[in-house]
Amino acid sequence: MKKGLIALSPLVVFILFYLVTSIIAGDFYKIPITVAFMVSSAYAVIIAGGLPLMQRINIYSRGAATEQMMLMIWIFILAGAFAHSAKVMGSIGATVDLTLSLLPPQMLLAGLFLAACFISLSIGTSVGTIAALVPIAAGVASETNTDVAMMTAIIVGGSFFGDNLSFISDTTIMATQTQGCRLSDKFRVNFFIVMPAAIIILFVYLFIGQDIHAPQTIPAVEWVKVLPYLVVLVTAILGMNVMAVLTLGLIMTGIIGIFTGAFDLFDWFGAMGEGILSMGELIIVSMMAGGMLGLIKQQGGIDFIIRIITRHVSSKRGAELSIASIVSLVDICTANNTIAILTVGSIAKQIGDRYGVDNKKCASILDTFSCTFQGMIPYGAQLLIAAGLASLNPISIIPWLYYPFMLGIAAIFAILFRYPRRYS
Repeated sequence: MKKGLIALSPLVVFILFYLVTSIIAGDFYKIPITVAFMVSSAYAVIIAGGLPLMQRINIYSRGAATEQMMLMIWIFILAGAFAHSAKVMGSIGATVDLTLSLLPPQMLLAGLFLAACFISLSIGTSVGTIAALVPIAAGVASETNTDVAMMTAIIVGGSFFGDNLSFISDTTIMATQTQGCRLSDKFRVNFFIVMPAAIIILFVYLFIGQDIHAPQTIPAVEWVKVLPYLVVLVTAILGMNVMAVLTLGLIMTGIIGIFTGAFDLFDWFGAMGEGILSMGELIIVSMMAGGMLGLIKQQGGIDFIIRIITRHVSSKRGAELSIASIVSLVDICTANNTIAILTVGSIAKQIGDRYGVDNKKCASILDTFSCTFQGMIPYGAQLLIAAGLASLNPISIIPWLYYPFMLGIAAIFAILFRYPRRYS
C-alpha cells in the first residue's frame, strides 16, 4: 500500500506544485509548466528507491524517448513548421476569411465543432485533427473577438469524437483487439453512448454562438492560399498518414508562398525554423512527462491502482465501474489513451468475463473513458499541441472542454442506468 502511494506521488507533487504556486501568484501563466514538470521529475528520480541513481535516470530517459513519444515529437515538429509557414504565407488568414464568408456568425462555434468531429472520424486521430484545425480556430477567434481558449477547446473536443468512434482509430482497434470483438459491434455500442453527448454539446455551441459577431468587412478570399489547408484536410480524410499529410502541406506552403511572392526560399526556411522552435516547450514537457510516468510505472504505481480498484468488485455494474476507473487512472498516469487501453486490456477482459460484462460494452468503456481523460489532462499530447499552436497555457483550455466532460458523464450514465440495454 505504502509503496504504491509513493510510486504515484510524483503526479501529486506536479499537481500541487503547479496549482499551489499558481494560486499564490494569482496567475496560472506565472509558473511555467516546464518548471512544474522539472520539479516533479526530479522528485520522481529521488524517490525511486532501491536502484542506483544512474539506473533511475536511465529508466526516466527510456520513458521520455519511447517509440510513441518520438513519433509524437516528429508530429509536433512538422505541425509547428507547417502552421507557422502557413501563417507567414497567408494561408491561415485566407482560410479564416473563407470560414467567415461561408458560415453565418451564429453557426461558427457549431460549424467548427462539426468540422472537428467529421475530420477526426475520417482520419481516426485527434492529434491530426488538432494540428489541422486549431490555427484556423485561433484565427477565427481573433477576427470575431472570441476567447481563443474556447475556440481551441471546441476543436480538441470534436477531435475526440472521431478518436473514440472511428474504425481506424488506434484506440478503437486496441480496445476491440483486447476484448475480442468486432470493430462494427463496438461502434454500435459506442454510438448510443457518445451521440447524445455530441448532440447536446452541438446545441450548446449553437446557443453560445448567438452572441458572436462577424467583422464588418471580410476581405476577398485568396483561394490559392487556401489550397494547403484544403489539401491537408482532403488527404487526411482519405486516410493518409498524419506525418505525410503535414509534410505535403508544408511543401505546398513553400511552393505557393514563393509563387505568390509571400516569401522567398530563405524566408520559407526561416518560417519553418520559427515554427519548430515554437514547439520547443511542448516537446520538453512531453518528454519530461513521459520520463516521470515511466518511473511511476516501473515503481509499480499502475499495478497498485489496478489492485486497489479491483479488490471490491461484486456485480456487473461494479465490474464496469472498475474497468472505467482503471483505464481512466492509467491514462492519467501514462498520458496516452492507446497505451492505457493496452496496459489494462487483458485485466478488463478478465473482470468482464468473470462478471458477465458484454465484451462489446467493455471495449466501449475502455475507449470512451480513456478518451475522456486524455482530452482533459494538461500534459497529454492533444492539449499540449493545441496550446502550442494557439500560443496558450494548456490549463486555460480545460474549463472550455465541454465535449470531453459531457462524454464522461454520458459514459457514467451508460454504466449506472445500464444502456445500451441490449449490451448491458
